[in-house]
Amino acid sequence: MDQIIQFLEENPMVLYMLVMAIYLGFELISKVPTVLHTPLMSGANAISGVVIIGAILLVRQSASDDYLNLFLGFLGIVLGMINVVGGHAVTNRMLEMFKKK
Repeated sequence: MDQIIQFLEENPMVLYMLVMAIYLGFELISKVPTVLHTPLMSGANAISGVVIIGAILLVRQSASDDYLNLFLGFLGIVLGMINVVGGHAVTNRMLEMFKKK
């Protein structure tokens, strides 16, 4: 925990960028019309796939005693996989609605 606090004290711009990215992401996603939801979900799944690959690389290159990097990599893998699997399920369900019976 001390490492995180020290990092944020030395790099306040990273914290500002994180807060701004969260705010902008929320504002953009909340204003997306429902017609565009499926194409955007597919794009988000692709981005999450890239995040998973980056997190795997982070875990592989981290030292065994670097718990911060290992935890962040693990968190990236778990959250990315939840997004990919959930997005895939939602996209398939939405596309099923357009198929002829």
